Amino acid sequence: MPTLGVNIDHVATVRQARRTDEPDPVWAAVEAQLAGASCITFHLREDRRHIIDRDVPLLKGVVNVKLNMEMAIAPDVVAIAVETRPDQCCLVPEKREEVTTEGGLDVVKMRDKLKGVVSKLRDVGSVCSAFIEPDPAQIEAAAALGFEVVELWTGGYAHAANPEARVIELEKLDRGIAFAEGCGLRVHGGHGLTYRNIGPVAGLSGFEEFNIGHSIMARAMFVGVRTATAEMVALLDQHGSKE
Repeated sequence: MPTLGVNIDHVATVRQARRTDEPDPVWAAVEAQLAGASCITFHLREDRRHIIDRDVPLLKGVVNVKLNMEMAIAPDVVAIAVETRPDQCCLVPEKREEVTTEGGLDVVKMRDKLKGVVSKLRDVGSVCSAFIEPDPAQIEAAAALGFEVVELWTGGYAHAANPEARVIELEKLDRGIAFAEGCGLRVHGGHGLTYRNIGPVAGLSGFEEFNIGHSIMARAMFVGVRTATAEMVALLDQHGSKE
């Protein structure tokens, strides 16, 4: 059964809109845990547009499920990760002008830059994950570099224009899962997943975890973080592959 990682970044987005102290993403993390989230995910961006340095040690102190730090390979961010030692570090691409992460990390192109970062993070005990598209070349490169997990970009499926395109994207993900497992990697998924589209992708055999943020936090504005998280956990229980 796939488990749920709740990304709390957008709680911090609201806070940073006023540069104040509320709403607190650390509080949101506690609420998500109480609702059954198996992982709390946060992304410390280079521009600190939502999660800020203050949040990181506080999250480390209060999160008692898996703590997953999404990050680029900027030296200052890597240094914080090494000091914090989150349970998992997910390396992602990052552009200042993007609204959210667009597509997967090009592990093949960035092989030389990534090698030392993966080594540093693994040396302090963090599991290393690569956020990549379901492309065999990228998956193979991730395995060769020492990543233990790949988080497959589900944006192709989430943003597909019609049912036929969604089927094609699901098939790509299914093949990506099989190839990653053949490379000895564990497989997570994320990007663009909502309460409306989670069912079919959750039904694919092999996904261990889904990281979902925006949809859960949008729902939480009306029902609260605890209820919104519990509703997504229930959908994963309903639709998730039992294999």
